[in-house]
Amino acid sequence: DRTTAQIDHFRQVAHLIAFGVFRIPRLALAHTPNHAPNTWTRSHTTCAFAAKRRDLPAEKAPLLRVAMHSLPVFLRLTGQPVILLGEGEAAEAKRRVLERAGALCVDEENHQARLAIVALEDEEGARGAVMRLRARGLLVNAVDRPALCDFTLPAIVDRDPVLIAIGTGGASAGLAKAVRQRLETLMPAGMGKVATGLAAARHTMRQCWPDAAARRKAIDAALAEGGPLDPFASLHPDVVERWLANPVQGEMDSVHRFETCSDDPDQLTLATARLLGQADVIVHAPETAPAILARARADAKRICSNELPDPPPMGLVVHLVKGIN
Repeated sequence: DRTTAQIDHFRQVAHLIAFGVFRIPRLALAHTPNHAPNTWTRSHTTCAFAAKRRDLPAEKAPLLRVAMHSLPVFLRLTGQPVILLGEGEAAEAKRRVLERAGALCVDEENHQARLAIVALEDEEGARGAVMRLRARGLLVNAVDRPALCDFTLPAIVDRDPVLIAIGTGGASAGLAKAVRQRLETLMPAGMGKVATGLAAARHTMRQCWPDAAARRKAIDAALAEGGPLDPFASLHPDVVERWLANPVQGEMDSVHRFETCSDDPDQLTLATARLLGQADVIVHAPETAPAILARARADAKRICSNELPDPPPMGLVVHLVKGIN
């Protein structure tokens, strides 16, 4: 029925988000006058891309580039002081998040802190506090004032030790919350046990698969949808040990050919996006958009060519050819 189909769809999307293969669709296209005249970015999103002018030959087109408005990082704050200024509901909400991360909330007089959160309601007071703290070299978050922020605090899905952070660059906390709530319903409470089990089994996995590439393929196959370690399934607490008793081998050498008819990565099929995130080698046409290539593993080898090498490279190979729009 329709409800089941929607759940399956969001489950697939969440799976791809969790493994870095797919990102939430962008909100809007906006011209950026500070960049080249033919540059367009998707505003308030994790990824921006420059689009080629269609009236220029490929060799004269400007270099396509992929950029993010922020670099997502996970900070270890246990026992570390963080300056928190302000009172009331907003300040208390930030205090709860900081204390969950093990941070020590301190006042402005502390000189060991490297981060600060300003939750003052008064506009001038907040701006003054931000300027003072920045002058001391601190990175500052100003609640509900994205223009004053050096960093933003994301909505969080916590399946310890698995953490998913959803941010919009300060564009809409409501949107980040809605995405978090949707993901909360899709991610089993026991997902973290898969992570802790894999961490505890590192030595055993190295013994089973001494070759790093073979080991990665086996783990990818186990974590795939429907696999023995599918993180979106309800799994037994000892699931990793059970899998290692009868491990599933990863996909060996193979070539997958796809046509890309758009420079927009949101137009990729789920199969293409999934294999891009798993491939060892990407063979791509010279005009392939960097926003498409950004969906591949960072350590995947890239070969810029219209033709597949003969013989094909070893491993899982994705061959991207340019289709007709």
